[in-house]
Parts: sequence; structure tokens; C-alpha cells
Amino acid sequence: MDLKLFGEVFVTLLVITDPPGMMPIFLALTGPLPARDRNRAAWQAVALALGVIVIFAVAGQTLLDYLHVDLPALQAAGGLLLVLVALELLTGKADDPSQQVTSNIALVPLGTPLLAGPGAIVATMLFVQQADGLGEFTAIALAILAVMVAVWIVLRFSGGIVKILRPGGIEVLTRIAGLLLAAIAVQLIADAVAAFVTQYVNMA
Repeated sequence: MDLKLFGEVFVTLLVITDPPGMMPIFLALTGPLPARDRNRAAWQAVALALGVIVIFAVAGQTLLDYLHVDLPALQAAGGLLLVLVALELLTGKADDPSQQVTSNIALVPLGTPLLAGPGAIVATMLFVQQADGLGEFTAIALAILAVMVAVWIVLRFSGGIVKILRPGGIEVLTRIAGLLLAAIAVQLIADAVAAFVTQYVNMA
């Protein structure tokens, strides 16, 4: 196994997924839920993110080519999804536990596009395309798995923070998380637009 490549993939994906940065968003979305549902949302989100990243690592370029979809389009779609979630957090519509379904939260936006977002997908696809031999493919696979385990550990044990924050703190955190998500969404859409402009300018 290529340990250097393992380190490169692990650090790259860890920075992109940003577990510490994910924590306030995760707590804002799952804070009102019972501990059991919050823990289930954590592993469901990580499992989905792992599945999405693996699928795109194995057949991402083929799938996008078949659907005639460019990577910037995928990036813009992720940004639009985050805009919808950010608006819910900012307006308080995500505060009512009775209106929340744990599996939905785990799938969107936690699993994708936050964990398995355009950045993680593109980085993984590039690493796989450049890999050569079983040792390098093994290193990439183990690095992806290690990152997902690290993310799960952070999310799984973030529940202790909920006890410290109390409902009032969770409400404040929800508004802050909504603002952060809105900023991330705008950046994703702006990057996608810039990529489209660059692509068509180069084609002209």
C-alpha cells in the first residue's frame, strides 16, 4: 500500500469534509431530536456519504458523461440544495422536532451535499484517475474509509455539546449555521458559474 498517497487522500478529504465545521450544522439540524435519533442520523449521513463517494470514485466520470452533466452543474445543484436548507434554518422552520424526519436530515443536507459534496467527489475522482496499481487503489479506499470514520466519531460524540448549549443555545447555533450554510451555498453556485464561463470561453 502507498502510505504517501494514503496520507494525501486522507488529509485532502478531511479538509474538504471539515468535521469540526460540520458540527454546528449537524447540531443545528439534529439538536431538538432525541439522542437516539441524533446518533442514527450521524451514521446514516456518513454511510450515505461513503456510498456516494465510492460510486463516483468507481464510475463517476462514466455516469456524468452518460447523463451529459458537467461537474459545475453538479456543484450548482448542491449549492441550490444548501440554499433551501439554509432558508429553513434562518426562518426557524427547522426548529420543530415534529416536522423533522431523521432519515431525511441524514440524507439531505448532511450526507450530501455537505459530506459527499462536489469538492469531495471531484477530489476522489481525480485521485482514482491518477492511481496506478492495486497498492494505490487500496490506499485511496482505506483513506476514504478512515475519513468517514473520523467524521462519524465527531458527529457521534457531539451530543454532549447539546446538553451544554440547552434549547436557547441550540436556537442561536441554528441561526449561525443557517448563515454559514447560505454562504457555502452562494460560494458553490458562484464557483459553478465561474467554471461554466471559463469552460465556454475556452471552447469559443
